Amino acid sequence: MTDKETDSDLDHEDLHEHYHFTAKAGQKPLRVDKFLMNFIEDFTRSKIQAAIKDGGVRVNDEVVKSNYKVKPGDEVRVLMEHPTHEQLLVAENIPLDIVYEDDTVVVVNKPSGMVVHPGHGNYAGTLINALIYHFENLPNNSSERPGLVHRIDKDTSGLLVVAKTEQAMAHLSAQFAAKTSEREYVAIAWGNFDEQQGTIEGNIGRHPKNRLQNTVWEGEESDKGKPAVTHYEVLEDLGYVTVIKCKLETGRTHQIRVHMKYIGHTLFNDERYGGDRILKGTNFTKYKQFVDNCFKILPRQALHAKTLGFEHPVTKEWMRFNSEVPEDMTACINKWRSYASNSLQEL
Repeated sequence: MTDKETDSDLDHEDLHEHYHFTAKAGQKPLRVDKFLMNFIEDFTRSKIQAAIKDGGVRVNDEVVKSNYKVKPGDEVRVLMEHPTHEQLLVAENIPLDIVYEDDTVVVVNKPSGMVVHPGHGNYAGTLINALIYHFENLPNNSSERPGLVHRIDKDTSGLLVVAKTEQAMAHLSAQFAAKTSEREYVAIAWGNFDEQQGTIEGNIGRHPKNRLQNTVWEGEESDKGKPAVTHYEVLEDLGYVTVIKCKLETGRTHQIRVHMKYIGHTLFNDERYGGDRILKGTNFTKYKQFVDNCFKILPRQALHAKTLGFEHPVTKEWMRFNSEVPEDMTACINKWRSYASNSLQEL
């Protein structure tokens, strides 16, 4: 038996491509099952093994076994009998907070708690389900997701631009790839910053032990991540937490969350990255109670996509939109502001 198989339980035309990856030029030989584990967030190892066993994993259009070693330039595809969730999208009458709309673009203010596109465990109630209800014939992006030019995390609130035409999709996607769009966030981070502003650079990729997290890869392992740059500025020091502004130069998954943890300032109440416990402060019961109350007021990571700027695909006019910091974040900031003020008075 060789690393490549000649037949398959799924060797017919009615297969649907779920994932497609091209191995980078610097890819070191790696078992295909481990390679896919690094790239597919919503697949367990057993699910990948099952797909391989069923003949649903192809490298350069040939069926492979799990011990096949992926090499630079290999085209790795995952095929299944059922269509992707994007292909099975159902329009849902979900209200949208539309900040701006014309014939080619829509700017939406997404609430926290709404998933942007269908994925593992979230197959309905997403922003895309709402978009295809409110707008007809949205163009697909490279991942077959209607209208989506970029995304923000489920529990992050704020602005997104949606393309209504193929031309708008191509133009806006090119801007984001060229880093000419403007994206600014407001966040609450644990701790005090030594510098009032700074830049964080560190390649971001999948965490080796926790597949739900990303991490910064350094030194010889930096090629395991993609280049990422975040600029930050302190807006307000509130004692044990700080309100900051973050400007994205790149747009990696969880970028601000990962970079802030990397420099020792995990976002407030960011459960996935450990910010949902006390990282700075005292051991007093009263303080612990106060922080717990803040967590209840803001039951998510303290991150809001406040400002979005881009060149209009048709008029070429520079457009810039701002959204208000939502009530849950504002209430949390006010609570910390009051606590910091009272603490100073007690000194």
